[in-house]
Amino acid sequence: MNIFTFKHVAIPSVILTAIVFLIPTFLDIWPHTKINLGLDLQGGMHLVLEVQNVKAVEAEVERTIGEIKNELKKDDIRHYGFSRLKNNAMLVKIKGDADKSKFEAFISKNYPALEVSAPKKDQDLFLFELALPQVEVDRIKSLATGQALETIRNRVDEFGVSEPDIRVQGDDRILLQLPGIQDPERAKKLIGKTAQLTFQLVDETGDIDRPPVGSEVLYETSQTGSGAPIRTPILIKKRVLLDGSLLSDARVEFDPQSGTPQVGIAFNRKGARLFDRVTAENVNRRLAIVLDRTVYSAPVIRERISGGRASISGSFTDNEAKDLAIALRAGSLPAPVEIIEERTVGPTLGADSIRMGLMSMAVGGLMVILFMAIYYKTAGLIADLALMVNIVLIGGGLAAFGASLTLPGIAGIILTIGMAVDANVIIFERIREEYRTGKTPLASVHSGYERATLTILDANVTTFIAAIVLFQFGTGAIKGFAVTLCLGIVASLFTALVLSKTIFEFLLKNRSSSRLSI
Repeated sequence: MNIFTFKHVAIPSVILTAIVFLIPTFLDIWPHTKINLGLDLQGGMHLVLEVQNVKAVEAEVERTIGEIKNELKKDDIRHYGFSRLKNNAMLVKIKGDADKSKFEAFISKNYPALEVSAPKKDQDLFLFELALPQVEVDRIKSLATGQALETIRNRVDEFGVSEPDIRVQGDDRILLQLPGIQDPERAKKLIGKTAQLTFQLVDETGDIDRPPVGSEVLYETSQTGSGAPIRTPILIKKRVLLDGSLLSDARVEFDPQSGTPQVGIAFNRKGARLFDRVTAENVNRRLAIVLDRTVYSAPVIRERISGGRASISGSFTDNEAKDLAIALRAGSLPAPVEIIEERTVGPTLGADSIRMGLMSMAVGGLMVILFMAIYYKTAGLIADLALMVNIVLIGGGLAAFGASLTLPGIAGIILTIGMAVDANVIIFERIREEYRTGKTPLASVHSGYERATLTILDANVTTFIAAIVLFQFGTGAIKGFAVTLCLGIVASLFTALVLSKTIFEFLLKNRSSSRLSI
């Protein structure tokens, strides 16, 4: 009689697979995903950022004003000024009944979504107030938060943080957990850098003390020989000729003459054409490279530049050049972000947490193992073996999914140990009841498992559902607890209902007259 079935092949396969996934965590034998330690175990940063998405709405209003001005000029409709109101509405001044009628028809045809108030009369001017509908304002704010999330995620990925936790909280907040971060200040600067890159002409004819309409004063920062910063005012035309959205790449380079680091940028096809045209039309004029309203350089265009490549030079350190390249590659933030909560966990505290967590798990596990072996004898030893396999399966699951082990996750493993033992206790007590009625050991085992299975499934499935809810809606520590709890429940069901039963059957097969030690 062949006693080997599918179970006898599947059980070793599952255990071996878990061990294979678990080995890279302890030995660098082959490259594979490891169990990553969470923020509370290996140290790192916890940040909560607030996205200033009102600024994104203001930018959209300014863009709309620019579009309307250009189109009014094309349609020969005169206006006497645009201004943005505090409530993100636009005030337009129109003179004369003829232009008033043409303006109303123009807005109705081209901008039907704008909310237009009835015009007010101010002497011979008609004052129109145009506003974005609230639905559109909410959409822009939501989009700005989502775009900020993706931009920050890209920057963190390129920065090289392992297993970051980045998610939206509420309408305008982003939670970041960066485990293992070595340079918190550098990370904060990179994450918060708006990275809005623009190319604008220098106004070389205007008065810097009294900037003309269409120009503004920005500052170029440099350093003296002693390292002291120098801020030089430069009059810049407000019109943006190109912006960072047209970039395809940004890399750290070194100036061939001075050997100092700089950032080489490459435009996409559209940007290369525009850059070629801009440089051709402005030979012998200064083109300012402006990042976050700071002039990094303002070189003179000596000749037409084709190929779509340029360099951003400045007083960069190696890390500053790398971070600027990362920010430009990842894209600019649609709105500024502000750090409103910050916590830093040191690696020493993380090491203490690991030591105490593992010690509590070892002590608890050892007490459970001794109790089961003493109270249930041979059956208890089978439960202990299943318990150790249970822990291996949880570790293998964490490694296979690339999950992070947190301090609450260790608590989840300890809870799982208790739940696994509880399942075995239910089963063993059922087997004892059946054995006392005079059944054979093998029949008692089959009957005990049959009667206990439904109860164990009910208890574990309801707990599993609660763990799934915690994972879906929880954050940080709660999520780490839910992950190990879910893996632990699956592993417990496997070891309690499949593994331990198979061991019982293997020991008692064809030995129906032997005594059951339980």
